[in-house]
Amino acid sequence: MTNLDKKVAELFEAGCHLGHKNNRVHPKARKYIYSIENGVSVIDLTKTVPLLDEAKAFMKDLAKGGKTVLVVSTKKIGSGVVSKICAPLGIAYVSLKWPAGLLTNFEMIVKNVKKLEKMKEEKEKGEWNKYVKHEQVQMQKLMNKLQKFYGGILPLKKMPDALLIIDIKKEKNAATEAKAMKIPVVAVVDTNVNPEGIDYPVPGNDDSLTSIEYFVNELIEAYTKGTPTEPTSK
Repeated sequence: MTNLDKKVAELFEAGCHLGHKNNRVHPKARKYIYSIENGVSVIDLTKTVPLLDEAKAFMKDLAKGGKTVLVVSTKKIGSGVVSKICAPLGIAYVSLKWPAGLLTNFEMIVKNVKKLEKMKEEKEKGEWNKYVKHEQVQMQKLMNKLQKFYGGILPLKKMPDALLIIDIKKEKNAATEAKAMKIPVVAVVDTNVNPEGIDYPVPGNDDSLTSIEYFVNELIEAYTKGTPTEPTSK
């Protein structure tokens, strides 16, 4: 079995080949379709493999250069996957709702992130103890709200150097802002979207848990492999 055959088999097993119904297929996505079976588009995985390899090489080079990636997936089926994979690695992600202006008005968004960081730090140091109980309750509510919306982007200390998007139709605002700021985008593109304009499109199913897990794991693993390791002290 060749490497291509092996990767195609892995993708197939994860359900990455299942596209949308024929009447929902975007004309520009037809080049990635192998066939239409029972009215449903089937993605040509032999085209997915090389494009996934290109995206992985880009992710690896990104990390080698000390650059950051922001992972975006706010759809219910993908949000848990992204937070589960990215959070332990300290990789920034958006899994609840895209904060409008995250890229185009980055400095304003960062103020909220810094506020969250400061509140966490003050609570850990016990500085909240000087406030009465109802004030602490209000502060906790505010911190929970900030955590909900900005917790995933705490690792971002500057504008991200690239975005990894799952479902560019759902994450249209993220893709639009990235384009405006000339930030490269890696994205899993299903058959219902126009893949043109995406720097590193990866044709695949973006509606299946197993498929999303496969793509995010592959791409984030490539990124972590490129991350320089800290030199050990003697």
